[in-house]
Amino acid sequence: MKKLKRFQLDPPKVLALGFASLILIGALLLNLPMATKTGESIGFINALFTSASAVCVTGLVVVNTGEFWSLFGQIVIIMLIQMGGLGFMTMATIGALLIGKKITLKERLVIKEQLNQETMSGLVRLTKYVILSTLAIEGIGAIFLSTRFIPIYGKVKGIWFSIFHAISAFCNAGFDLTGDSIAPFVGDFTINMTISALIILGGLGFSVYIDITKNRSFKKLSLHSKLVISITGVLLLVGMIVFFLIEYDNPLTLKPLNLGEKLIASFFQSVVPRTAGFYSVNLAGLYDTTVFLTIILMFIGASPGSTGGGIKTTTFGILILTTLGVIKGERDIVAFKKRIGYDVINRSLAIATVGMILIIAVSFVLTVTEPANFLDVLFETTSAFATVGSSRGLTPHLTDFGKIIITLTMYAGRVGPLTMAYVFSRRSKHGNFRYSEGNIIVG
Repeated sequence: MKKLKRFQLDPPKVLALGFASLILIGALLLNLPMATKTGESIGFINALFTSASAVCVTGLVVVNTGEFWSLFGQIVIIMLIQMGGLGFMTMATIGALLIGKKITLKERLVIKEQLNQETMSGLVRLTKYVILSTLAIEGIGAIFLSTRFIPIYGKVKGIWFSIFHAISAFCNAGFDLTGDSIAPFVGDFTINMTISALIILGGLGFSVYIDITKNRSFKKLSLHSKLVISITGVLLLVGMIVFFLIEYDNPLTLKPLNLGEKLIASFFQSVVPRTAGFYSVNLAGLYDTTVFLTIILMFIGASPGSTGGGIKTTTFGILILTTLGVIKGERDIVAFKKRIGYDVINRSLAIATVGMILIIAVSFVLTVTEPANFLDVLFETTSAFATVGSSRGLTPHLTDFGKIIITLTMYAGRVGPLTMAYVFSRRSKHGNFRYSEGNIIVG
């Protein structure tokens, strides 16, 4: 009984079980015949894969979302995306508040773990802010998208498309109903910029929103917000420029487009590796150099406390700053005149290492089980881990074993590599002693 109680009170384990339960419920609903347009069940493995992709806000699909799923199936998918993007505990908290239930200490601990907060103060208020800001941003995004979708698809279908894609974009999911993502609208400024803005906002993290509203000057922002905004801006700019230069004369991607469309497509393809699996050009036609760049951007991902995945922008930034500090022989690692604690550095190193080990292990297994080249397998694995959802066409051709492996990878990426490692490890008990220091030659 003591072990069971301890397990229930453990926030990382509760978080992991919560997402797993949501995936299972979604799989059961999507496995129903009424979830498909043909009235035939898709099969549990495919339903589980789709549910995991939606809850983990990934976007990898084994069937065309718009063509295969019925309205019921599409509604289930978008609800799973919304709950997965916000986090099941956020939704449960709002439900509890609506019926007047008090939020317990255990529930606050899980919320703290889910939203990546350092303290327990203001968690319920933060949860309310998360819900309201999400609905507001998605609503505004849907309005902008409706100005283009309604004239194309009609009033009812256009409104549904606008709502679906706004939620999918803000939650960094990448599910689409057009049949070919944003490729039919590659030169459409409104659609591309609206979806890009939703992806970026969804990937910044809710704590950054709060910081910006309180401190409207960049100088007054917290170190976390400064790092998130700076690194996000640099990655978007560098990704856009490199994509534009490499793919400029590629007949399968940018060459058929005019200059304005090339710039829009380059920016869009720099945004989507922020963990949203939309695309506006043929990913299978990308040069290998661009594919490798996209893999790197996907691995970095979005920012902590956001709807996105990856190792996170701040983790990447801290690793870069630490490396530069070691090379320069500096005693402390400093960013924006603030010293970064060694606990944060160690955690960043652990997150990146666990992430790389997971990607390497899964890629190794899939190269044995799946009939595909290594670059496509690495792309698919990184996309699953970082909950991006981009694919070079491998997903529908995965074996059942491959689908299960990718499903587990998406799950691990959404819950967080360090959280998953914690769930399956035993906490060491620190005594009141330290071992003597030993010397090891490295490098």
